Amino acid sequence: MAVHGATDEKQPLLGERGPESEQRDVIETEEHRRSRWQSIRILYLTMFLSSVGFSIVIMSVWPYLQKIDPTADASFLGWIIASYSLGQMVASPLFGLWSNYRPRKEPLVISIFISVAANCLYAYVHVPPSHNKYYMLVARALVGFGAGNVAVVRSYIAGATSLQERTSAMANTSASQALGFILGPGRLFQTCFALIGEKGVTWQTIDLQVNMYTAPVLLGALLGVVNIVLIFAVLREHRVDDSGRQCKSVNFEEANPEEVHDAQGSIDQVAVITTNILFFIILFIFALFETIATPLTMDMYAWTREQAVLYNGIILAALGVEAVIVFMGIKILSKRTGERMLLLGGFIIVFIGFFILLPWGNQFPKIQWEDLHNNTISDTSSGERVTYFWKLSAGNSSEGPTGCPVKQSWCLSTPMIHLAQFLVAAVLIGMGYPTCNVMSYTLYSKILGPKPQGVYMGWLTASGSGARILGPVFVSQAYTDLGPRWSFSLVCGILLLAVALLGAVYRRLVPFTGRPGRGQEET
Repeated sequence: MAVHGATDEKQPLLGERGPESEQRDVIETEEHRRSRWQSIRILYLTMFLSSVGFSIVIMSVWPYLQKIDPTADASFLGWIIASYSLGQMVASPLFGLWSNYRPRKEPLVISIFISVAANCLYAYVHVPPSHNKYYMLVARALVGFGAGNVAVVRSYIAGATSLQERTSAMANTSASQALGFILGPGRLFQTCFALIGEKGVTWQTIDLQVNMYTAPVLLGALLGVVNIVLIFAVLREHRVDDSGRQCKSVNFEEANPEEVHDAQGSIDQVAVITTNILFFIILFIFALFETIATPLTMDMYAWTREQAVLYNGIILAALGVEAVIVFMGIKILSKRTGERMLLLGGFIIVFIGFFILLPWGNQFPKIQWEDLHNNTISDTSSGERVTYFWKLSAGNSSEGPTGCPVKQSWCLSTPMIHLAQFLVAAVLIGMGYPTCNVMSYTLYSKILGPKPQGVYMGWLTASGSGARILGPVFVSQAYTDLGPRWSFSLVCGILLLAVALLGAVYRRLVPFTGRPGRGQEET
């Protein structure tokens, strides 16, 4: 394929074709451009509705689980939460492979239908006489399986945008997803569901209970049906090359042999693997932070369970708003600094956030008094037995013991993390994470070039799902056994390794058409 240099990227999409490309390039008409962006925007809506349908249920999972199956404990809740990511990890490469050879409508519609069916199953998990918790586990895993369509959405957007449009489109996709996660567990929805009550209304004919636990999934199912209708009505197959010229979809249309050969050109596998590793790390780190926020604040500030859920919900919602703002700002900054520099800067900002989160000073957290059976307690960090009367905190007996449990021996020797520390760290992490998230997707799609990206995007999504499974497991164990000082020190070490890895392959993280020997330089 003839490439006309850096000035070609500045030509309008309706510009003239060169003689060598006349047989294979199709000028994008205004009608085609409008249809292309309508299709892209319907996928923004798909990401938004999918996020709302998932997050709207999260707040009610635990009380619903306790109601339908008293044998379920907190550890089983962890399996239910993780099952979503596990289902998505399995499905993403499969849907991605499907989208490489068939119209993207097919895997999109089927995946959303699976999510709708899974939400309906969730609404009926109270019906079986026993093993209800396992039905809930299957339902959430299937919802996650349906969410594997994220790979299809991002591969479609990557193939339907030029290099200049790519960063903005990927930022809008992530912003739509983040907005759904903000609004889903928001107070407006949750207040409305709470008004329905635990008993709610029963539709005897089909044995359906509509209450504060099932209403969220039924709404999620309804949104899924609306999404399917919109995909059938609006989504069309579109593909443009890196310069924005219209071309045929190599995944299922009969494409020009030269175009297929160009699309199947050698991909820099080192850059692909590195981006997957970096994406895994940033999602691992953020999942870890989300998981540890509630127990950390309860231990450090003696918050009750209710206070921890409320205050951390507000903090995470604020971080979601911050993420949307960051996504919008990235579209401007990327034109000045480039994607690689933003990715590096995002990792550095997250590192600073966790470094600030390290405990310093000589002020210690309050100890849960209820766990004290003797006046003298072993401090395993020093090997001594010390009396800690002065650290005891009675708390509010009506709400249970508060403070740092004495069974976590590090509570006796680790300084507390001040609230200001936690908030500043949260702001920095909330700034760095969305930056790394968008830049990973954007760079990844540019590295892959014109090749159908379904499978590759599936692997990237799967790596992120794996990170969301392993992150909570790692931090739960490390925090309980080692405390925040060692846990966050390990996180800082992981982030430094990520920065080093990024620096080592920095020059290779360039667009497919911008690699040496392909005649186009990275801007």
